Amino acid sequence: MANPCPAWRRLYLAVFSVTTLLALSDTSDTGPHACRCMPQDPCWPEDHQWARFNKTVDGNLIATVPIASVCHIDSFTPYDQSQCAQLQSTWGFPETHYESSSSIMAPIFTNLSCNAFSSKTSPCTIGNYVQYTVNATDVAHVRKTINFAARHNLRLVIRNTGHDLLGKSTGAGGLAIWMHYMKDISIVDYDSSAYSGKAMKMGAGVQSFEASDAAHTAGLVIVGGNCPTVGLTGGYSQGGGHGQLVSHVGLAADQVLEWEVILANGKLVTASPTNHPDLYWALSGGGGGTYGVVVSMTSKAYPELPTASGNLTFSDTGISRDTFFAAVAMFVSILPSIGDAGGTSIWWLSNTTLSTTPTTIPGGTSTLFNSLFKPLIAFFEQNKIQYTYYVNDFPAYYDAYQTMSPPINITDQLPGGRLLPRSVVEQNLPDLNTIFRNIVETNAGFLISGVMVNSSRVSYPENSVNPAWRVALVNVVIGAPFDYTDWDGNFARKQLITDELMPLLEELTPGGGAYLNEPDPNQRDWQQVFYGDNYDRLLEIKRRYDPHNRLYGFKAVGSEAWTVSENGRLCKSESY
Repeated sequence: MANPCPAWRRLYLAVFSVTTLLALSDTSDTGPHACRCMPQDPCWPEDHQWARFNKTVDGNLIATVPIASVCHIDSFTPYDQSQCAQLQSTWGFPETHYESSSSIMAPIFTNLSCNAFSSKTSPCTIGNYVQYTVNATDVAHVRKTINFAARHNLRLVIRNTGHDLLGKSTGAGGLAIWMHYMKDISIVDYDSSAYSGKAMKMGAGVQSFEASDAAHTAGLVIVGGNCPTVGLTGGYSQGGGHGQLVSHVGLAADQVLEWEVILANGKLVTASPTNHPDLYWALSGGGGGTYGVVVSMTSKAYPELPTASGNLTFSDTGISRDTFFAAVAMFVSILPSIGDAGGTSIWWLSNTTLSTTPTTIPGGTSTLFNSLFKPLIAFFEQNKIQYTYYVNDFPAYYDAYQTMSPPINITDQLPGGRLLPRSVVEQNLPDLNTIFRNIVETNAGFLISGVMVNSSRVSYPENSVNPAWRVALVNVVIGAPFDYTDWDGNFARKQLITDELMPLLEELTPGGGAYLNEPDPNQRDWQQVFYGDNYDRLLEIKRRYDPHNRLYGFKAVGSEAWTVSENGRLCKSESY
């Protein structure tokens, strides 16, 4: 007998926490089992309605053709072996996906809808990709898309680059608002009761490298992502936003002075500490895509400054395992001093190697940098540990970032994240080191990545950033290898993270939290872990500004009002 629930389907169910298949015949907008309309439903707009809508958005409606369709015979486009090979070779490049109106970077959320690496005879379907996208280039496009989705009971999706480990930027049967080409940038002199100084106003599609270039031209710096292609105004800043300037000036959400937002009713408002302060509070750290559609953000900008930045790598070659992990523990022990100096360290640990990529101290010098790493280098010398070490003084932060943080490929690993309080590093380092060792030694191909920032080194505004950030020293992410052709293995590794590995870190950090943008999608008690004690207030604000639950995102505030069925259909939960 054939398996009625093959492993890749079980993986889908696990990721989306599906417990029941709701009635699919009820697609009305009322009643306990109401569902958003899907293409196979009578309520789905007819072709002439889509055509008329397309005219209202200036011809910017895009019907989804999965970019991997060239890799399949029975598909939207003719099979092309050379084009498929080219696509496979660039699949890991962020631009492959952010230049697409439908593709996303977290492959687990595609649910094998159209896989570039599967057999050419395997199905290529739209599946969990959005059905249509509006390339929104102005406020009117956004407003008209919101209204069309509401009128036809469609699932509404907000997307920009597809940098999205929770799959919020996709969804079966979805109509997406693609913010990617809202690229306006301006440097302004901002004056309010809370802040007076330089600021940058940026459209919803501005990416980190674009904002950084514009700031540098003006002799300024802005908080941006470690990955230069991430979109700043969306889930990055709305979810907190870490980066190499955070210990120096605070998280990305802490920089925001105001948001321009289109509400679920189509109204455009400006949210600031004095205008719609509740909405401003929620957007500044409480997660994106659920309170309204942000079309621009104005954030603090700071004078450019000299910066020290460097890399360090060491391995277990020629030494015992105990010696290697003693060196790992010593590295982790110096992280608090780096944070206290206003620095950030981005690092990863495998079973054989630890590498920082990079460690950066804005406003610091190589002399300071060397003094912080001196005990670790001495330990290497004493124990004959092989290592490479480089540090340099750069005239500007921009130069340091450009040199030490080159463009990186997408992370398609299966994640599980936890914020580690400083107290754990300072008081429970042996236990933490044992957990790290257990994870990478007993699980082939697993990595641990860390971003060390001290987001509370400087004063921060009243906002909805997860309170766990204010005591955190390191955002740690467990990464399990993802295999595009082995979904059974993916399922097993994902469950291992959720059921066995994350509990080790959770036990060490009781009552702690996770970074909203880099968590375990299957996180238990996600409301508390992702949002902390802010959740109840955030939910009240969500209901105030989106009383009809028009906006949905996986594990976003208020998402418990919905359930995703096996075929991706979005239906109201029975309790709502």
